[in-house]
Amino acid sequence: MTSKAGTAGNRRAMGRPRATSPAALERLAFELFARQGFDKTTVDDIAAAAGIARRTFFRYFSSKNDLVWGDFEGQLRRLRGLLDDTDPHAPMMDAVRRAVVEFNRFDPQEVPWHRQRMELILRVPTLQADATLRYASWRAVITEFVAGRTGVPASAQVPRLAGHLVLAAAVSAYEHWLACEGRTALSGLLDEAIRHLGAGLTAVLDDAGTVSAP
Repeated sequence: MTSKAGTAGNRRAMGRPRATSPAALERLAFELFARQGFDKTTVDDIAAAAGIARRTFFRYFSSKNDLVWGDFEGQLRRLRGLLDDTDPHAPMMDAVRRAVVEFNRFDPQEVPWHRQRMELILRVPTLQADATLRYASWRAVITEFVAGRTGVPASAQVPRLAGHLVLAAAVSAYEHWLACEGRTALSGLLDEAIRHLGAGLTAVLDDAGTVSAP
């Protein structure tokens, strides 16, 4: 059975081309989330608004939750690439900070969509289980980079600590950015948060080579 929102979506879809790309489906879904809420929007609603069959939706995304995260695996590869391209002689936390700030730099036209994405990820309770798993993957990228730079296993305490703390700094910067409603640049908040973190971690990272895996 199609919901009222889905029926309305069918009428809207008649006046627009079918959405047949992940990006187009994301935009349509975000519009629905903004109007009726994430939890009240179904996959059927999104498919109807896009003018596609339900099964077509699942060719692009495994679930409604998956849609919110977009091409997450592709973004992780990009973060790894940014870290790999940092100056090997740069201080550890400077390298991490520059890569994370660049990773979170967006074209001005994309910022409103990214803001909505992060509001969903950070504020919708039903997305928190997904967030835990995704953040573990993001954290692992930082952990592996720190392990490679310090010459200790990724299972050692210091790389793990760095991964957790960099993630926490990034999330805190995002939360502040959302609360400021665009009055403060995201890149500046991320830069500041990781600088503060780096100041506290520098001594620990300098000694990381002496830390053995548990």
